[in-house]
Amino acid sequence: MPSDDLYALSRIIRALPGAVVAYSGGADSALLAEVAHRSLGRNCIAVTADSPSIPRSELEEAKNLATERGWRHLIVATTELSDERYAVNDANRCAWCKTALMDRLLPVGEGQGWPVLLGTNVDDLQDHRPGQSAAVSRGALQPMVEAGLTKQQVRALSKELGLETFDKPAAACLASRFAYGVRVTAEGLARVERAEALLHDLGYRVVRVRDLGDDVARIEIGIEHLSDAMAERARLTGAVTGSGFATAEVDPGGYQQGAMNRALNLIEIGNR
Repeated sequence: MPSDDLYALSRIIRALPGAVVAYSGGADSALLAEVAHRSLGRNCIAVTADSPSIPRSELEEAKNLATERGWRHLIVATTELSDERYAVNDANRCAWCKTALMDRLLPVGEGQGWPVLLGTNVDDLQDHRPGQSAAVSRGALQPMVEAGLTKQQVRALSKELGLETFDKPAAACLASRFAYGVRVTAEGLARVERAEALLHDLGYRVVRVRDLGDDVARIEIGIEHLSDAMAERARLTGAVTGSGFATAEVDPGGYQQGAMNRALNLIEIGNR
């Protein structure tokens, strides 16, 4: 028997004429795509954006999951890097990214009146996410927020439905690794992707390589493996400098979701 949470989300989605799901391959968007396809059938399509800010491994995993689950799936190229407002990487970078995404998603369902659905959960509302506001202002819906689902509930529902993403670590786009004010370039994104891939190869599941500017990197490792990382930090920093950074250090505090946004908040407070 479906859980109350699944029933609530399904009811919201079934009321729609169809849906275009913004599907990145993460836990949130995968759950949304699964429930939308179960609820709407052929009147639903999951769309994945492809750009230099998306790791190739993430794109491949998104494709494989969509095929495995039998979803209608489309991959579209986005061009946010050509937008100077995005490339300068200020606090509104995500807004311009979502603007580029909506430019590609809206036409997919326009003829049938299908809205774009975002995989936002209620916990996301506590962070600085201008991209969500930009998408919602153009008509995107957030059914998991409407259903009141937290990240924990998203993971529980994903497990209930047999989605392999139920315990997938958070995986924001590569541009989120750049400190605000450090220009986002295709070369810089590729360097971060190479560095993180090397750390994954060393056995670390949750990693972030933060580009702090001036060829300096900060390595963040998931708390559960932080002691191992500190014990072999020379190996980790060597891998990252080998990918193209001049210097690197392992953050003794470990990975913290939204770390760059917290730094932004400190700056804003200091400027009041």
